Amino acid sequence: MSATDKLSLRMHTEAEGGSFAKGNVSHTAGRADNDQADNADNSDNERAPRTLRDAPAKSDRTPTAKKSNRRDSKKRTKSSNKDADNNSSNKKAKKRELDAIEKEILAKSEKYQRGLKPTMGDDKPAAIKVRSKKAQPKIEHEKRRREIAILDAARSEMLLTEQAGYLEAEGEMERTYKVTQDQLADSLDINSRAKIFDLKLEEFGPYVMDYTTNGRHLLLGGRKGHLATMDWRNGRLGAEFHVRETIRDVCWLHNENLFAVAQKKYAYIYDHSGAEVHCLQKHVEPTALGFLPFHFLLASTGMTGRLMYQDVTEGRIIGEHKPGYGPNHVLKVNPYNAVVHMGHGNGIVTMWSPRQSQPLAKMLCHKGPVQAMAIDRSGTYMATSGLDGSLKVWDIRNFKALHEYSTMRPAQSLDISQRGLLAAGWGANVTVWKDALVTKVDAPYMKRLLPSTTVSDVRFVPYDDVLGYGHSSGLSSIVIPGAGEPNFDAYVANPFETTKQRQEAEVKQLFDKLAPETIQLDPTFIGRLDPRSRDQRQLELLESKREQYAKDKADGKYLDNEVKNKMKGRNSTAKRFARKRLNNIMDLKKLNEIENAEKKKLESEAKRRNIPESEKGALGRFYDEKRSTA
Repeated sequence: MSATDKLSLRMHTEAEGGSFAKGNVSHTAGRADNDQADNADNSDNERAPRTLRDAPAKSDRTPTAKKSNRRDSKKRTKSSNKDADNNSSNKKAKKRELDAIEKEILAKSEKYQRGLKPTMGDDKPAAIKVRSKKAQPKIEHEKRRREIAILDAARSEMLLTEQAGYLEAEGEMERTYKVTQDQLADSLDINSRAKIFDLKLEEFGPYVMDYTTNGRHLLLGGRKGHLATMDWRNGRLGAEFHVRETIRDVCWLHNENLFAVAQKKYAYIYDHSGAEVHCLQKHVEPTALGFLPFHFLLASTGMTGRLMYQDVTEGRIIGEHKPGYGPNHVLKVNPYNAVVHMGHGNGIVTMWSPRQSQPLAKMLCHKGPVQAMAIDRSGTYMATSGLDGSLKVWDIRNFKALHEYSTMRPAQSLDISQRGLLAAGWGANVTVWKDALVTKVDAPYMKRLLPSTTVSDVRFVPYDDVLGYGHSSGLSSIVIPGAGEPNFDAYVANPFETTKQRQEAEVKQLFDKLAPETIQLDPTFIGRLDPRSRDQRQLELLESKREQYAKDKADGKYLDNEVKNKMKGRNSTAKRFARKRLNNIMDLKKLNEIENAEKKKLESEAKRRNIPESEKGALGRFYDEKRSTA
């Protein structure tokens, strides 16, 4: 090695303090390291012996070292006792904390229970016993799996740290509905401020709109034939084309790849690029569309007044109903039980299932035609607006009206957010009420006026504090604090999903597809078991019928029925059938006639004289047989 190299290496060692990370080291530096290591070893040898042979004898040890060792041992015992006390107190605190967390989890798990309560509490429900020995372990396994799922859902809720916030007024004289979007934008961040915008599309309006379940994509449909899809958060346009005929309603299907459009004559399905996929010719002159995501069913109603269900995976018509109330243009799907609600021209709202020919329920909501309808995601409350200018809130569980509001003009569109805010579009105004479903509020939460326009559709964005509404001049988007759910479940709807996640979610949805027979007013009936045997059920049914008949008889329900005598010359088939039905009816008059006949028979038997044996003669036995058969 040259002198220059040694000089540079020496300078490097001085700068780094004698430490080398990588590279070749000179012999001089290696010797210096060896000398330092030997010195360190010598210093260690002076403090502690390497082997027992090098250790000093007992006689060489001083008494002061013994005393110091005793003191050290006492100190160690005291410190160990203190550590043990601290550990025990920490364990108790952790145990109390775990108990509090467990109680909180059990309290939160109550809202996830379906059917019978789980057996994780003190009060255990009676176990369901069946005769089959093979079915019993399956039932127990399903019960344990359900309890584990309930607890997991409650535990995952503790990780949801985001909270919803609302707009609040500072003083008594201030009102939240007086706050404009420009004033609100000054207090928002850049991303939230970008969500306030107006799209001016005056040529093809008014517009109807729809958002995907994750709130990421927007679908626009103009009345004069304009269609467009976009990722509205990023401002990226997906597809835009013109169908050259009237558009009445638009609807996303299970994701942003497919959407349905109610056009002038038929309903059509398009893909994300704008290519026509299907022409649904069974849906004639549709005016309103609705999609059932868990059943993959597209529901529509129109000028014919019929309600059509079509499976978009198989292409089959699942159900077709005709309510008989004329043309319809109001249709909403209940997100809780997938029951379709239809508003009719006579003020009646009917609820339908695809496999039942008659409506599940009927409600008289307004004195005039129903104009708009909205249902909250829990399936508890329904809001309707009529041509009479009233806006009513209903409790679907008992079919009763809770509150009633009034608007200057009939509301053309209604929507309920994930947090329970109610929005109504009437005329050129959009009004939002807070807590309007639970209680009667005096003043609205927020409102906006867009002059020289007519609002045609209002929609809240899922998982975001944004309200979008279409009108005759295009589309507008405003910020409504507290409207969206702050925490989302990625297994249900993921606003930030990738292409791979969307594909996997689509496959999972197809595997989890539900049958149309599962659509009922009470969806919790699925999975219930009736422990009674078939004979026991039949006996209870007969007993209930007898009790009902006795009750009706006591109330005088059968007094109006009359037993008509057979008339000569009127022996037609209809008359014979009517007489046969009357003979089968056991009313009060007929029962009285039967009792009187039996009473007369008993009286006549009692009046008969008993003939002694001496008076019977040779033919007496034939006389007895005749009397017994009479």
